[in-house]
Order: sequence, then structure tokens, then C-alpha cells
Amino acid sequence: MSHNDQGIEVNPTPMTAGETVQVRYNGLLARSGAEEVYLHYGFGTDKHWDEVKDIKMSKVRDQFQTNIDVETDKRFIFCFRDNAGNWDNNNGRNWSFEVHNGSLY
Repeated sequence: MSHNDQGIEVNPTPMTAGETVQVRYNGLLARSGAEEVYLHYGFGTDKHWDEVKDIKMSKVRDQFQTNIDVETDKRFIFCFRDNAGNWDNNNGRNWSFEVHNGSLY
């Protein structure tokens, strides 16, 4: 499980193509009282995201969460936005995790 001081949890990590990954968020937008938070994500490189999607996250107590099916071994890259158009993109760096292809070699 990946934790950081910015209110992000991604489980499981490391992640493998074909897995379902849970993303939890209790970051800046959640702490600022956002009513809705969306995960904005894609797969690829920091400069080029493929399969870009926005998914509304469920609010559970003081955090937001959602599950993503990781179908590719391209890097998983994401940030967050709220229903008022505010973004949390890790100070312009976004968040990203390597996705393994499941091969041992």
C-alpha cells in the first residue's frame, strides 16, 4: 500500500496489469470541503497520457475512493479535481505509479 503526506493511498502497490487498484484521496480538495472529487487519470508517460478518463469518487467518511481496472502495463498517472473546477495535481507533477506486466522475465 502506498501512503504519502498528501492524502493519497493506492493499493496494491506495486501494481500489475490486470489488477483492480483502489485509489483513496484525503488531500487538499477533500480537506478544503469539496462536495465531489473526480479522479482524472490515464496511462502512458508524464507528457502523453492514453485512455484519459474522469471518474467520480465515492465519499466515505472524510475521504474519497474509487477502484480502477488496470488493463495495461503503461504507467498509471493521475490527479484530482472537484466539482467547483479546482485541481490537486501534486504541484504540477501529478502522481504516477509503474505498472508491471506480470512477467517474471
